[in-house]
Amino acid sequence: MTERPIDLSNFPSYQAPKRSVFSLRKFALMASVVAGLGAAVYGFGPSHGPIDVFTSTAHAQVNNEVRKVGQPVGFADIVERVKPSVISVKVAMGDKTAKNDDSADKDDSPFQPGSPMERFFRRFGGPDGLPPGLKGGPRGGRGPVTGQGSGFFISPDGFAVTNNHVVDGADKVEVTTDDGKTYTAKVIGTDPRTDLALIKVAGRTDFPFAKLSDSKPRIGDWVLAVGNPFGLGGTVTAGIVSASGRDIGNGPYDDFIQIDAPVNKGNSGGPAFDVSGEVMGVNTAIYSPSGGSVGIAFSIPASTVKSVIAQLKDKGTVSRGWIGVQIQPVTDDIADSLGMKKAQGALVAEPQANGPAAKAGIQSGDVITAVNGEPVKDAKELARTIGGLAPGNAVKLNVLHKGQDKVVNLTLGQLPNTVEAKADLDKDSGKSTRGTDVPKLGMTVAPANSVAGAGKEGVVVTEVDPKSAAAERGFKEGDVILEVGGKSVASADDVRDAISAARTDNKNSVLMRVKSGGSSRFVAVPLAKG
Repeated sequence: MTERPIDLSNFPSYQAPKRSVFSLRKFALMASVVAGLGAAVYGFGPSHGPIDVFTSTAHAQVNNEVRKVGQPVGFADIVERVKPSVISVKVAMGDKTAKNDDSADKDDSPFQPGSPMERFFRRFGGPDGLPPGLKGGPRGGRGPVTGQGSGFFISPDGFAVTNNHVVDGADKVEVTTDDGKTYTAKVIGTDPRTDLALIKVAGRTDFPFAKLSDSKPRIGDWVLAVGNPFGLGGTVTAGIVSASGRDIGNGPYDDFIQIDAPVNKGNSGGPAFDVSGEVMGVNTAIYSPSGGSVGIAFSIPASTVKSVIAQLKDKGTVSRGWIGVQIQPVTDDIADSLGMKKAQGALVAEPQANGPAAKAGIQSGDVITAVNGEPVKDAKELARTIGGLAPGNAVKLNVLHKGQDKVVNLTLGQLPNTVEAKADLDKDSGKSTRGTDVPKLGMTVAPANSVAGAGKEGVVVTEVDPKSAAAERGFKEGDVILEVGGKSVASADDVRDAISAARTDNKNSVLMRVKSGGSSRFVAVPLAKG
């Protein structure tokens, strides 16, 4: 029998491509799937008799149930609800250089003369080839600087969140709401470490506002980004959560959500909504070789925003807990040299003198593995955990000390605004002393007290073979080795003895504590066999 093509374009839940038809056999297969879905939703089966899947009423009912239990087919309802809470933020900085997304001095502005964006807006937008509302020389030049960003209200009385880099150094801040009204805003407080800022619009108590989510987004969840890209005003883009816990080298508290919803210059400070219409994050950065969106953007998680904004609202600044240690990651080599089964926790490179950790007995070489019973994955997680606690709180640290687990109790201090470190070593130190070779490591050392400016403890590196294991691990001339294998060293013989002891213990690497400039770190150096 010849199969008769059937046009499905009139069925309510099916959108056929132009001029496309399905064979009867394919349609029968589709009908059986719909019938099976109907049975699952409504509970009917063979005992209820045949189901006429071709009736539009039954088809519409099934389609409605699919909409209820599945992801939304579109986002219009969500956008209609949340978009009024999003604001455009414009800042004026006098003759300063804008630090926000649309700095006037940036050569990669999309509105350069002759660019597609400039031609478009010259024809359809402002007379200068700029979007309406974007003024102040975004093509370079001197004079007053204005910049654009985004934000959103978090309360009906006008408190709003944006990025620190959007309003940093601003002489004047104006916000434009979704209905086109413009208000002057006051900066209540900023936090450069997380790039968050709290601003306030006075005069109304009925602003539409967004709620910060209590849930942690999952990879693959839908996300809607709403903001002010290129000064265009309320723009909505959609995508998914691509990753979480991203560290982009922005600071010790990096814990970004990565999304692929298109985010461009001017979106900074805008919200990333979930499908419940709650804010999962604040858009703060993009990865872009060209200056435009390539589908990689980063948002500050709502949990971080809640903590920071609460303090900014209360006192205008953020206070963070501090234990006073310089820490570094535990690599596989370091874990092996310490006899650890897994590379996890935070290695204490050096406790700060008179800091809470030093007073509690924590020493260089200790590994902090848990805070208040919660495991510490790595050094970044320790910094975020401690920084999220208030100064004065009592905490319990699980510490691996010389192979033994112990519990240390201490009271958190307050993180200083700046931490200054002075170098103990002159740039030219070590060059006047040849030193003694350390076999199979590819470097020579000399007692630190014999080299001007190197201090009194340890041995100073006077030469490094560029093709050696030492060079691969970052050793350079002038570094001071304080410990090898957990033992203090004062001569090349001490270094050799410590290396021999590590080999005797069948270690694949030996851990060295190294001072470079004003800071210390641990380096796991692989041991050559034989």
